[in-house]
Amino acid sequence: MKFLVVMDPIETVAVAKDTTFGFMLAAQARGHEVHYCLQDQLYLQGGKAWAVAWPVTVRAVEGDHFTRGPAVRAPLSDYDSVWMRKDPPVDRAFLHATYILDYAGTQVLNHPRGLRDANEKIYSLNFPTVIPETVVTRDAEQVKAILAERGEKMIAKPVDGHGGRGVFMLTPGDRNNNAILEALTDEGQRWIMLQAYIPEAREGDKRLLVLDGEPLGAILRVPQADDNRGNIHVGGSVVAAEVTDRDREIAAALAPRLKADGLVFVGLDIIGGLLTEVNVTSPTGIREVKKLCGVDVGDAYIAWVEQHAKR
Repeated sequence: MKFLVVMDPIETVAVAKDTTFGFMLAAQARGHEVHYCLQDQLYLQGGKAWAVAWPVTVRAVEGDHFTRGPAVRAPLSDYDSVWMRKDPPVDRAFLHATYILDYAGTQVLNHPRGLRDANEKIYSLNFPTVIPETVVTRDAEQVKAILAERGEKMIAKPVDGHGGRGVFMLTPGDRNNNAILEALTDEGQRWIMLQAYIPEAREGDKRLLVLDGEPLGAILRVPQADDNRGNIHVGGSVVAAEVTDRDREIAAALAPRLKADGLVFVGLDIIGGLLTEVNVTSPTGIREVKKLCGVDVGDAYIAWVEQHAKR
């Protein structure tokens, strides 16, 4: 089969950690042809989506991790599967790229409509039985009133944030709250998510990798002593984690909606048995799961594609 990966520049990938690169390695190991392109190399012509893409050979060698051939111009329908793996932010360019992918004429993972509809923060509200108390607002006074009423810490973060950026713990009566909320909401111009603080966050933020509704593996991202965030790129350490009965319960609650929205590969963030985010754009973690838990999610992903792709 022939696959196209829409991604960030291949020169910039973290060879040992990047999930997109892991998928490419897995596809190549199973004998498939891999091409890649950047988001801005997608275009529409004659009612079809096209790309200017490079055939590429990849290897897990730091400093020498790819060899690419001459660029080719082809309709996306020439590919058996197209993987939209451009990292956040989900900005105007990303959204416009999903409109182009609507005309691919072949399998696209994750589905462009699902990528547009599933804001990674707000999408969790579709599953009220498995999430902490959550409010989405851009009214700072409302946030302060909720804090005062609850009398306990809460987490605030921008609904369009990613990678742990802009995540704050708010404490009732803290004199910094006004400044934090002014910055987060851009003085009332941007929506934020306010969630009940889950004390188990100190033990770690679990990333559960789910393929076609089925949980495959998990890691625990443990925050540093001086940080509330467990995100890997802000210094959180990664340890192996089991897939628990509660994890399976959460995945089962999401599975019908995920499948309906074409969200085949997702990363669920779970703290204290509660779902906090649903990562759909370019979920990460497969390399860590393989290293720490021995579960090859990349190979499972390619096997799934082989069964469900165009051919």
